[in-house]
Amino acid sequence: MFSSVWSSIKMEISSIWSMAFSFAFATIIVAIYAWKILNWIWLKPKKVEKLLRQQGLSGSSYKLFHGDTKEISRMNKEASSRAIPVSDNITSRILPFEHHIISKYGKNSFMWMGPTASIFITDPSFIKEIFYKHEIFQKFQRNPLIRLFINGMVLYEGEQWFKVRNIANPAFHLDKLKDMLPQLYISCSDMVEKWKTLVSEKESYELDVWPHIQTLTADVISRTAFGSNFEEGRQIFELVREQLRLSVESLQYVYVPGWRFLPTATNRKLKANYNEVQKLIKGVINKREEALKVRRVRNDDLLGLLMESNYKAVQHKEAGMSLQEVIEECKLFYIAGQETTASLLVWTMILLSIHPHWQERAREEVFQVSGSQVPIFDDLNKLKVVTQILYEVLRLYPPAAMLTRINVKETKLGEIVLPPGIVLLLPIIKVHQDPEYWGDDAEVFNPERFSEGISKATKNNQVAFFPFTWGPRICIGQNFALMEAKLALAIILRNFSFQLSPTYIHVPARRLTLYPQHGAQIILHKI
Repeated sequence: MFSSVWSSIKMEISSIWSMAFSFAFATIIVAIYAWKILNWIWLKPKKVEKLLRQQGLSGSSYKLFHGDTKEISRMNKEASSRAIPVSDNITSRILPFEHHIISKYGKNSFMWMGPTASIFITDPSFIKEIFYKHEIFQKFQRNPLIRLFINGMVLYEGEQWFKVRNIANPAFHLDKLKDMLPQLYISCSDMVEKWKTLVSEKESYELDVWPHIQTLTADVISRTAFGSNFEEGRQIFELVREQLRLSVESLQYVYVPGWRFLPTATNRKLKANYNEVQKLIKGVINKREEALKVRRVRNDDLLGLLMESNYKAVQHKEAGMSLQEVIEECKLFYIAGQETTASLLVWTMILLSIHPHWQERAREEVFQVSGSQVPIFDDLNKLKVVTQILYEVLRLYPPAAMLTRINVKETKLGEIVLPPGIVLLLPIIKVHQDPEYWGDDAEVFNPERFSEGISKATKNNQVAFFPFTWGPRICIGQNFALMEAKLALAIILRNFSFQLSPTYIHVPARRLTLYPQHGAQIILHKI
């Protein structure tokens, strides 16, 4: 009996020790995570803030967890609720909080994206260094969910970026782009023919050209990337546009680690759309792979050229792209290829409506170069005035108003020591309109400044013009976008003169790219 009691006591003591150990272990775990959270939301941000101020930078004071996000959201909503006069200075409308911080604290200032310090970089020499040292200053993603919308080359780093870029490069050579010109012409002509039908009876017609231009650039990328047209690719485009809307909404809030795994309505929809797009594009790729095996693959579109280049890389025992990587590049074709050019074209039409003198100069050049004939590739290269106009539109209304980078290790930028994890904000639109680099007319539409090319447009040939970024990671599709914009504008100018409608409301807005929030109401006149 004594043995039984003693055994019971021992078991009870063992149970108490086990409970005590479990409690102590749980307490330690809770303490560790509590410390990590405290460090994340308060101690580290305050330490970084002190370091930045000691180095002569000024900016907003850090606020627990949210940083400046509440104020950013408030100012963005306020700015989007009102129109502005038709002018070329739109920085305060597009980046209201960022404009406020720079105006208040100067160019060397900082703000807070949640607990993360964000420094404004506007010095062209620093911008150049950031672009060239891309292994240190990498792409910044506030929210991992963004990869459900856009991924691929634009977000890859290191060896993966180098591999994919090398395989994709041949598809964007000028001689390959030249072969795509007939497909571009078909898409542009289809849009212009619809406009001519609308104008024919009245000699003039008021039209919101924005949805038409979106359809045009979507059709172009469908034909040139996949050999189809917009109607065939409509399902993918609709899914991609919804992904864009959902992604923009999710980026308005501070991202909490692990949030992407929660089954919220937005998260579920993002993942469902992602899976559907993957399935649709994978179907297209599988058909091409089967054709490639029997040498019946077409190589006159971007997908065919990409797969051909990838096939050659594998044949030469080089690292090739996986199926997932090919799918992500296809999504990039859809997103970057459509959004960027649509933004450039619509703002070009709006600005040429405001500045009819430049519209007429461009029209005269188009007729002088190609007459009544279909513009060929060599004609596009001769359109100097048109090129100047497109550059000036990109300067004043860049598709991407701001870029972000993050340094992955401690480094120096000029005299500033940056600890790891500092976000660098490159406000393109602010730098593009800085009188220090562009002169006293920096905020004025004046394509003449590009008469001697980009390098001589700014004072001292500085890197102050980067609508497609700069350096080794400059946008691979910039030549494609400019070729498409030149051709579309040339065809429009040959058929119409145009002016802003009295119903037009000037509300530039920022999504993935810059776009007219309430459309682009323009009166077309038949020539």
